[in-house]
Amino acid sequence: LTTNEKLILYRSTASESQFSVLRREGLERLLDRRLKCRDFDPSATLQAAEGDRKRLTVKRIEYTFYEDTDYPPQLREIYNPPFLLFYRGELPDYQQPLLGIVGTRRPTGSAGEAAFRLGYDAGTCGISVVSGLAKGIDGFAHEGNLDGGGKTVAVLGCGIDSVYPVCNRSLGLRILEGGGTIFSEYPPGEPPLRYHFPARNRVLSGWCRRMVVVEAPERSGELITADHALDQGRDLLVHSAGLEGANGAGLRRLADDGAPVIDGMNEILEEWGYGHGYTQKVEPSEVTPGNLASMMRAELAGDMVAHRGKYFRRVVNG
Repeated sequence: LTTNEKLILYRSTASESQFSVLRREGLERLLDRRLKCRDFDPSATLQAAEGDRKRLTVKRIEYTFYEDTDYPPQLREIYNPPFLLFYRGELPDYQQPLLGIVGTRRPTGSAGEAAFRLGYDAGTCGISVVSGLAKGIDGFAHEGNLDGGGKTVAVLGCGIDSVYPVCNRSLGLRILEGGGTIFSEYPPGEPPLRYHFPARNRVLSGWCRRMVVVEAPERSGELITADHALDQGRDLLVHSAGLEGANGAGLRRLADDGAPVIDGMNEILEEWGYGHGYTQKVEPSEVTPGNLASMMRAELAGDMVAHRGKYFRRVVNG
């Protein structure tokens, strides 16, 4: 049995006594698959599940089931949602809109800069970016969101105990230190197999209110994510910075099929009712006893917003 299956069994049985009388037929019903093993020792399986749970606790890895209150409600809406999600870090605020940003692992300079800026501007508004922690566009979007003060969310295509690709391990650490979250439906130790990533993409797109593809060649994985987003009823947008050249061939096809083209975050903010502008960061050094009262009055007037109770951000129109 896999770690996921043992944890599912551990959770699905109300008590140890109920688990101990579970027969092979009942086990197969719970797991929704036939087992090859001839013998089933409930007590040994229960002990193994408890051991897996303790190891996750030691590694500071949490998990949530489909029925749990902290399970992402957006994922309950999609076809074939993961029954079990592992995560590290702080769970995002599910009441706030999440913006998905994806793109090629080998972006042009202008597309990489656009992904960073999009993530940054989202972060300054308190909007978290969801992406796949891959090289290229994903990494730029995560970094921009962190620099803008956002709590970015990464969805992995491998076990929750590692980061793939290895070159983004430091970025994964930044995500956790910045109050973000790393998720995976794969248990610790699961390698980054090729077929994991299309499955991962359905989770990534399902999480978002809106998905932006910044740059995508033909037959790229980002087009699979775009298809998932459309099937799930999510808004799909493409960025103008990634439309040119061979790297933008897939993006141009999405635009030709009707996906709106955007130039930046302002168009998304207007759609979401944030007004005709974005917010600029006010450094902590600017928040002094002498101007704190005026800042609070500006906040009440809608000209300034508080961020995490520590920083203030001035609303910039235009």
